[in-house]
Amino acid sequence: MIVWLNGAYGAGKTTVAHELADLLPGSMLCEPELIGAGLRCMLPKERLAQIDDYQQLPSWRRLVADTAAALLTEVPGPLIVPMTLLRQDYRDEIFGALAARRIPVQHVLLHADETILRARLEQRTYTDGQSDTVWCREQLPAYRAALGWLGEDAHTVETSGLTPRQTAERVAGALGEGAGSLDIVQTPEPTAETVAAGVLLFDEQGRVLLVDPTYKPCWEFPGGVVEPGEAPAGAGVREVAEELGLQLRPDPSLLVADWEPPKPPAYGGLRLLFDGGSLSADQIRQLLLPSAELRAWRFVTEEQAAELLPPAHLERLKGALRARERGHPLYLEAGIPVGGAASRAAG
Repeated sequence: MIVWLNGAYGAGKTTVAHELADLLPGSMLCEPELIGAGLRCMLPKERLAQIDDYQQLPSWRRLVADTAAALLTEVPGPLIVPMTLLRQDYRDEIFGALAARRIPVQHVLLHADETILRARLEQRTYTDGQSDTVWCREQLPAYRAALGWLGEDAHTVETSGLTPRQTAERVAGALGEGAGSLDIVQTPEPTAETVAAGVLLFDEQGRVLLVDPTYKPCWEFPGGVVEPGEAPAGAGVREVAEELGLQLRPDPSLLVADWEPPKPPAYGGLRLLFDGGSLSADQIRQLLLPSAELRAWRFVTEEQAAELLPPAHLERLKGALRARERGHPLYLEAGIPVGGAASRAAG
């Protein structure tokens, strides 16, 4: 199990983590900052110049989950992770990777008033240096902005009037009651190439429906991985029913077949997009969201989708929309039309 202690810089996460380790038998600290420090030593300066914070490194986010999983083969746990995590897409990526390994997470937010946070950061100037304190103060607006989703995702412990030991005792008590437990869909990481089936659904304005998964950082098309022995079109229909509560016709039309090449550590595979048709206003009102899997849904234009989808998914969507306009399915490789499909896409 992971106990993730979140909060602003200056919230006292590391100090509380040490106190909490004394209260939880078999526990140990897992310090993601050490992973960041290691990457700073190993990565070329040209790469480091492109970022402001090591959390922006995909390798850091992956290594946090990998390291936690590896440590839990050595100790019974729980692992106590004191780490500020203010971007929800990073939360989804890391916690989703842990869920894929069947590692439960209890998310706890250590909150203090901003005046107290600033006072604590001033005290840190004497140990961590002025530049570090200035950087931490600059992150306070990001913390304020993140409080909305943090308050919904994590169990909040108000620390303003507590000592670190009292905070740890309060956290330990809340953990024992299951507070902060996250219900995230456990999607196993693939071990080989996969076939995935997505379904495009439209509103009366022609906008396409995207969903926001809790276990990955970007928005997605409704759908999922095709199970062994399952027809891809049927898989897409099944996923839409499970994710959104919609019962579609069993034979949606194929729009795009896109070969996604392997890009380690991802295995790639065949990605299919089907046309689920337009939804009525009544159907849209009845859309459901399983909290363990999806956080939100949204109808978007192609331009708006460019702000939500990864580049490869966006190219797949563009191909599917062109195919829908022309009435011909397209074959893509890495999002690019190939062969006769290329001439039809350009025509």
